Amino acid sequence: MTRIWFVAGALLGGIGVAAGAFGAHGLKAHFEANGQAANWETAVRYCLFHALALLLVATVSGMPQAASCRDRLWASGACFLSGTVVFSGLLAVLAYTGIRILGAVVPIGGVLLIVGWALLAAAGTQLGSAE
Repeated sequence: MTRIWFVAGALLGGIGVAAGAFGAHGLKAHFEANGQAANWETAVRYCLFHALALLLVATVSGMPQAASCRDRLWASGACFLSGTVVFSGLLAVLAYTGIRILGAVVPIGGVLLIVGWALLAAAGTQLGSAE
């Protein structure tokens, strides 16, 4: 489990940095013309935040004290990864293409991210317990 979330977090971090740079330089004129720069920025920001969250899940899941909460950590990582793909991915596509219907799906990713944080909190309450 540790390796999966560590690699996923590292990849999301790299994608976030690349997307941020590409948006600020390569697509700047496009986003200014269609008024979607804020959406692109939000997509990149959430991608980077949740890259760090996945690295946290990887780090904690590798600790011996996490034996009692590994299922919740796994579920948290799955929600962070899928939520980031849906939220940041679709928001970025919306920003680039202007396809407004995607805006109706983006909140599903946001809900997954919120659930991921709730699961991480729940795992934290179990951390070190002898369940």
